[in-house]
Amino acid sequence: QLQASGGGSVQAGGSLRLSCAASGRTLSSNAMGWFRQSPVKAREFVAAISRSGSIISYADSVKGRFTISRDNDKNTVYLQMTSLKLEDTAVYYCAADLRGWRTSRAPNDYEYWGQGTLVTVSS
Repeated sequence: QLQASGGGSVQAGGSLRLSCAASGRTLSSNAMGWFRQSPVKAREFVAAISRSGSIISYADSVKGRFTISRDNDKNTVYLQMTSLKLEDTAVYYCAADLRGWRTSRAPNDYEYWGQGTLVTVSS
């Protein structure tokens, strides 16, 4: 199971750090991704990191503002979000891709999903 946490309400320009912890499975062999979904948008790719952390991908909309990282010893993946904008408001999901060497942007490539954590950015 994947458990995402760290969401909350923040003013525009602020920061949040999301965490995704796993129970019952080891994440070290999986690539990990963050996706988000809002009421007005389909689920969209945010960031992904390969199992070793050597390959990282970001959506253009978050590049330079968000940082994905992982700590395989803690079995946890993080998403540091800075300079948050109103349009970053969404439910954020973490997901695991069994093909750990890649950083896919396609939700269908991820086999395991967390329950989501809500991020609300206000003006």
